[in-house]
Parts: sequence; structure tokens; C-alpha cells
Amino acid sequence: MKYPIGIQNFTKVRQDRYVYVDKTAFIYKLASEGSYYFLSRPRRFGKSLLISTMDAYFRGQKELFRGLALEALEKDWTVYPVVHIDLNTGKYDSEDALFHVLNDYLCKLEDVYGKYPSEVTPELRFKGIIERIAKKHNQRVVILVDEYDKPMLQAIDNPELQEHFRNTLKAFYSVLKTQDQYIKFAFLTGVTKFGKVSVFSDLNNLVDISMDARYQGICGITQDELMTYFKSSVQDFADAYGISFDEAAAKLKKRYDGYHFRQRGIDIYNPFSLLNTFATGELGSYWFETGTPSFLVQLLKRDNYYLPNLTEEEVSGDFLNSVDSVDVSPVPILYQSGYLTIKDYDQRFQTYSLGFPNEEVSEGFTEYLLPYYTNMEKNASPMFVGQFVHDMEKGNPEAFMKRMAVLFADTDYKIVGDAELYFQNAFYLITKLLGFYTEVEHTISDGRIDMIAKTKDYIYIFEFKYDQSADAALRQIDEKGYAAPFATDSRKLFKIGVNFNREKRCIDDWKVMG
Repeated sequence: MKYPIGIQNFTKVRQDRYVYVDKTAFIYKLASEGSYYFLSRPRRFGKSLLISTMDAYFRGQKELFRGLALEALEKDWTVYPVVHIDLNTGKYDSEDALFHVLNDYLCKLEDVYGKYPSEVTPELRFKGIIERIAKKHNQRVVILVDEYDKPMLQAIDNPELQEHFRNTLKAFYSVLKTQDQYIKFAFLTGVTKFGKVSVFSDLNNLVDISMDARYQGICGITQDELMTYFKSSVQDFADAYGISFDEAAAKLKKRYDGYHFRQRGIDIYNPFSLLNTFATGELGSYWFETGTPSFLVQLLKRDNYYLPNLTEEEVSGDFLNSVDSVDVSPVPILYQSGYLTIKDYDQRFQTYSLGFPNEEVSEGFTEYLLPYYTNMEKNASPMFVGQFVHDMEKGNPEAFMKRMAVLFADTDYKIVGDAELYFQNAFYLITKLLGFYTEVEHTISDGRIDMIAKTKDYIYIFEFKYDQSADAALRQIDEKGYAAPFATDSRKLFKIGVNFNREKRCIDDWKVMG
């Protein structure tokens, strides 16, 4: 089986016989029921391939759809002129960068369809091109825009540049409304939704299908599609690992499934990671490793964000669906970028509960964040976590705590906000990473951090204090009876008291009782 990893062109997928998960029924439904649409999905989720498939459909390339749902659904196969703009190809680091990309598309179209001297701005040129294309072909035009938001997303840490891009694109996209008489269909995709009061404020006829129940599976891979198109691939993966089919399916689900794009929505697998796993035969962090969320880290640090809330956030739909809320919170863009997903929905208050979609994202994002909150080199997280886990498995809490002290040494230059919040965030990341390899329970509230870690042979109970002493922490473990639930457990139990010095921003005292 040939997997279309990184291939975004529908013609190439079909002609070169790559496996194709048939999404064409969605395209027919969109085309037959409306005209203007917007879809938000994370990167590497198949948006570009979807746009390319639409391109082939509206150009009437019937032969490419042989055996697909659209072949039976479409009777007329009318040929429409298509304008396909992809803003993914550009480095938007200056005011001229967006103009150069748009100008390249417009110049090529003007070479074919002409230009009036009065058309001096991108929006006027776009307006004139659409009219001339429609008149020349005596047919309305299809407009496809891929990654509409790439310029603004790249400038998210530069408000002035982002505003410049926003104003340029707002005027450019407004043409889709003013030239309605010449347009058959328009479809825009992106990662984020920059609010209808901003980029799309003049385009109020645009239907947002990002959370529409009918189109949940338009990108990504559903459970049914996994079993329909990739059953043999799952079996090959099972054989490679020496496990049963059901065990292999469970591993894949835990690692890559779990995206929800609406309340009580169906589970969606990350297609990029799933296909890479089938191709290589190895579980990995394929999606996470193709993008560095450094701008998200800056937002988290800028807002002194309390990291445990990543999996406890409850937000309204309006807040979730507009990245304009980024000035208030990093949560909307974390959701829209694919690092958080919908976990539950409260119908009474119409609020969404968020969390990490799957193991790949949870583990990858946690490892990526840790160097920003501790004295650790980037890309060293897996090594450090491995050493921590080995210490626990060998019953060596002293070595574990020495490593902990190193992580919290000389970190003043990294601190944003008060020292207590810094320590809570850093320790949350450490315990979460340990939880991928050991059984970890931890609670973080009111300035107190407790952790219980369990391995095959040992149980560790941690108590943390601020500006007190390790002895005070150990006394609390005894006074609160934290060890009582494990009285009949055959594993060796360690009590560990730790003190964090706010002024020095370090662990300055710890004691272990075995």
C-alpha cells in the first residue's frame, strides 16, 4: 500500500495510486447546498489535499474520481474556471512579504486575462480578474484559498505587522462578496479563526463549517475509515510488534486518536502521524515534530499561565472560536492549532471542557515546554525523564532528588511571574512526563504540591513546602496519613519531603524516609 505522506495534490494521489480516503461526498454536499465556506483545522490534517480535490472536481476532471463517491453523485460535471491561492508558500516577516505573494498570483492571472490601469491595489486587481475570468469563460468562477491565515499566524508576536496583514487580507477577501454575481463557489481554509469582526467582517455570507456536525470527518481519519481503508495496515503493525490486532488498534487509538471538532463529536485520528506509522512500522511523534510551537510557549509565559489548567479549561464557544481572544488567553489558539481539543460539553451553560487529544500531543507538548521552565537544554527532556524513571525503578530517591535540584538551579533568567507559579508549572511538567512511564497521581492547589509515584517495586510519596523545611514536609505526610492507603502494599515505600526557596528559586532542602 502506498501512503500519501506529504502529498497534497489530488491528481498525483490518484494517478500514482496512493491510498485515498474518500472525502468526495462532503465536497458534493458543499457544492450542491451552498456557495461560501470556511474550514479551520490544525496543520497536517489534509486541508490542502481537500482543496486540491475541489480544484479537480470543479475543473471537471471526472476520470480522477472513478470509483469514488462523487462519480455516482455528480451527473453534469460542469467545468468551471478555478482560482486557487495558497498562502502557505511565504515567509511573512515584513510588510511587503504578503504583497509579493499575492502579486505573484495576480500577475500570472493578469498575463492571461488582462488588467486595467486603475487596478492598483491587490483587492482591485482581484476584483477585476474575477469579472474578466467569468466573462471570458461565460461561467462563474470558483475561488479556493488555502491557509488564508498564514501571514497573520506568523506575525502573532508582532501586533503591528499582524494588523497590517489583517487589513490587507480583509480588503482582499471582501472581493468575494462584492463579486458575488461572478462567483460559483468559494472555500477558505486555515488553522485559526481570526474572528468575523476582523478579517471576515465584510464577508458575512461565509459559512463556517469548522464545528458543523455534518462535516466533522471532512479532514482527518475516522475510526470507520481506519477499519475500511487501513485494516491490513493495522494488522501489519500488529505483526511487527508481536501483538494482537485489537492491541495494535488500541495503541494507535491512544497515540493518535482523540480529536473532536464539536461537542460530543466523533473521534478523529491525526492522519499525518497515522500514515507515517503505517509506512515506518514505528510509533512516533510525527505530527508534533513537524512544527515547533515556540510562539505558543511565549503566549503561555506572557500570561503567566497556570499549566495544570491546560487539561481543565472550560470556555464558551465564542471564546474558543476566535483567535482574537489571544490578547486575553492562549487557549483559543492552542485549541485551533491542535494542541488542545474538546473533551466535554456542558449543555446547561454551553461551555466546552478542553484537554490534550492524545498521547502524542500530551507527551510532545510537555517535553517541549519543560526546557522553558527549568534549567534544561532543549531536546534533552526524554533523556532527563529516562534518568528520573530509572532512579525510581531502582529505588534510588536520593539520586532522583539530586536531578530535581539540578533542574531548578540557576533559572532566574527564565522566570516569568512569581516563583511559586514557576515551580508549580515546572513540577507539573515533570510529573506529567513521569506519568507516561510510571503511575503518577498529583494535585496542585493553594500553593501545595503533592505527588505519589508508583513503580513495580516502589511507592514514593512527595510533599513540597515553600520557604519552610523538608522536616515540615515529612511531618505533613505523617500527620495527614498519606501513607495509610498503602499499609498492606508489598512494595517498599519512601516518604520524601522537599522545600522550595522562593527567593533563590531553587530546591534548597530535601529528606528521604524509607
